[in-house]
Amino acid sequence: MSEVLFLAHRVPFPPDRGDKIRSNHLLRRIAEIAPVHVGALADDAADLAHESSVAALATSHCIVRRSAPLPLAALAALGQGLPVSLAAFSSSRLQRWVHQVLAERPISAIFVFSVQMAQYVPPEFRGRVVMDFVDVDSAKFEAYAQTGALPRRLLYAREARLLRRFEETVARRSTTSLLISREERELFESRLSGTTRPDVRALGNGIDTELFDPAVVDPAPELAGEGPCIVFTGQMDYPPNVTAVELFAHEVMPRVRAVHRQARFAIVGRAPTAAVRALDGIHGTMVTGAVPDVRPWLASADLVTAPLLIARGVQNKVLEAMAMARPVLLTPAAATGIGGTDGEHFALAEAPLALADRALALLADHGLAAAMGASARRFVVDECGWDRVLAPLRAMLGCPLEAGADAA
Repeated sequence: MSEVLFLAHRVPFPPDRGDKIRSNHLLRRIAEIAPVHVGALADDAADLAHESSVAALATSHCIVRRSAPLPLAALAALGQGLPVSLAAFSSSRLQRWVHQVLAERPISAIFVFSVQMAQYVPPEFRGRVVMDFVDVDSAKFEAYAQTGALPRRLLYAREARLLRRFEETVARRSTTSLLISREERELFESRLSGTTRPDVRALGNGIDTELFDPAVVDPAPELAGEGPCIVFTGQMDYPPNVTAVELFAHEVMPRVRAVHRQARFAIVGRAPTAAVRALDGIHGTMVTGAVPDVRPWLASADLVTAPLLIARGVQNKVLEAMAMARPVLLTPAAATGIGGTDGEHFALAEAPLALADRALALLADHGLAAAMGASARRFVVDECGWDRVLAPLRAMLGCPLEAGADAA
């Protein structure tokens, strides 16, 4: 029987942040299709504590703790003319394990999650390579290079340039390349040189609508109160999230509180930066830090917002809020790849005044807000289940169709 090698830049457990949610579901699906060998890097001891979860799915595995501090990785990358992204996720131990697995096992396909891990695919490998870029990392660094102070802007510009070149090399080496949305796929293809095109496809994110179901979740007692509550969820050391909540707290909440004096804005997520923590208490803002479960906070929200100015791919936070039947206020960037319709499944706005106006309209009309939340949940149940999203994976890996499956 053919087997699959799965490489991920982070341990795919626990599925509690965007990249881990996607890699976790991909790994689980691949393990159902064929025996799988898992190589991954661990950020910290908490990641290493989940090695047993990987072992339960994998025929064999190798989890390596990332040890090189980012400044040292940057120096190594500068010396070798490489993107820092590659140096930061380089491991000779993991590289040796990959070569051993390929030499000893009947590996017919390698699934690579995140561009940093493409460095582990040997040039001589002749099986299928499925490369999940998720989103266009080089474009993200280009956006970072437009703001901030020197010399960081120069470093971001260098990373964008080198990573873009590497992304194209990897796509041309791979059998199939995946991006998280049609928009990301089109952006990726627009950046390729030459006239020949590699096989690049969109494979979206799904949502566990049984887990994220308002019928099985009690509201968070911390949000009990008289005023309406607006909730943002996310990893709070991620720069686009930081920028989003700063904008909302400083420029949207004053307008909201001019009408609803007791309105609150809850920023829910791990690792808040000093800039995020400083928002606590400003215009009704509360910063929770990490919480055991975001669902009660979503269940308590009168409105969920994702006012991202820079967003790559499908936002899990948006799918989760929609599955919880919450009215969701988005910028166009945050709505990318979701599908759905403005005014029916979510509300779109971009400038602070427009965000405030849409927020006030939803807070003023409970019937409109409830109808939007109900439509949002129906949409993700019908369109965004993981089984549906990952159905093409078997064919991409070159594995036989299941008995009774439609070959078309």
